[in-house]
Amino acid sequence: MSRKQKAQSKRRKKKSSQDKWLLLSLVGIVACLITLFSFHRGSTVHAEHQSTTAIFGPTLPNSALASEPTPPGMVWISGGEFSMGATDPPDMGEIGMMATQDARPIHRVYVDGFFMDKTDVTNAEFAQFVKATGYITVAERKPRAEDFPTAPPENLVAGSVVFSPPNHPVPLIDKFQWWDYVRGANWHHPLGPESNIKGKDDYPVVDVAYQDAEAYAKWAGKRLPTEAEWEFAARGGLAGKPFVWGDSFRPNGKWMANTHQGHFPNTDTGSDGYAGIAPVAQYPPNNYGLYDMSGNVWQWTTDWYRPDYYHTLASAGGVTRNPKGPNSSYDPSEPNEPKKALRGGSFLCTDQYCSRYIVGTRGMGEVNTGTNHLGFRCVKDVTN
Repeated sequence: MSRKQKAQSKRRKKKSSQDKWLLLSLVGIVACLITLFSFHRGSTVHAEHQSTTAIFGPTLPNSALASEPTPPGMVWISGGEFSMGATDPPDMGEIGMMATQDARPIHRVYVDGFFMDKTDVTNAEFAQFVKATGYITVAERKPRAEDFPTAPPENLVAGSVVFSPPNHPVPLIDKFQWWDYVRGANWHHPLGPESNIKGKDDYPVVDVAYQDAEAYAKWAGKRLPTEAEWEFAARGGLAGKPFVWGDSFRPNGKWMANTHQGHFPNTDTGSDGYAGIAPVAQYPPNNYGLYDMSGNVWQWTTDWYRPDYYHTLASAGGVTRNPKGPNSSYDPSEPNEPKKALRGGSFLCTDQYCSRYIVGTRGMGEVNTGTNHLGFRCVKDVTN
């Protein structure tokens, strides 16, 4: 079966739904595509539509300074107690409200202090890791026949999932209209074999599966953040705000994050300065000095994903200390696919389809799947 596609073409070749299913199932990406930006239709967890303004308590940061020097490229996050979860979107629209569905109820959490990377891990940083270790990412490995016994041999090819927008408007009910499994797509060929990252050292590395991010973090003497750590850091000391910078999506008309403008998925006007992915640190940092905690690329966390996890924490009452997520993954729409929680949204987020640039909202990703809008950043514990 042919999967020939030019990496940067705006036109997509039509494939039958059967062909696409075979291709995408090689790495379990069907689950990722169905749920990563879904509204969780049919989920047993329902959004709490009452106002959350009164539910958010203040953020109570620890006053202690780091007991050791801050590593290069990182900032000290003091930790403390805060209200975790998503507030009502400013426009209270259906898409925004649905994005908060698995991020309720609001509950109190405490996290210890830690260091966090100022930016997502870049292509240059990941290249240093690969050069030092010889590491081969999941997207560069040929799928094994024993793992996919029903797939034809010609479909067992290395690759990754790439956003491939159509050249015309399409109904927003079939994600296969704008996603393709592309042969030869990986971290250094993010759109396919005809693309490359030359001149893009300061762009976030993408097309990395969870185990790739974990391997890099271990090599760097760091680790990936928990959901609670990530959200505490993203909020920058603010409480109950819809965005990491405050109340307004564009304060005084200023773009604060790389998101999608234009008609989704076929037109990205780049009004925020970038059509598609942007280099790191092109927009203002939050109050803690962290860049791109909203938009540009999604970020892996260590928590297994469950839509009912916040209900479990809230029902226990009190303040949960250093939560590390549930013991196992569960997504009602794909119960057999292991998924980790993702945070931050990406350059594809828009109020037309996915508004998960709202702080506190959650995404999910199948652990063996990388995409060209998914990266990561690391954290580091204090030695003492």
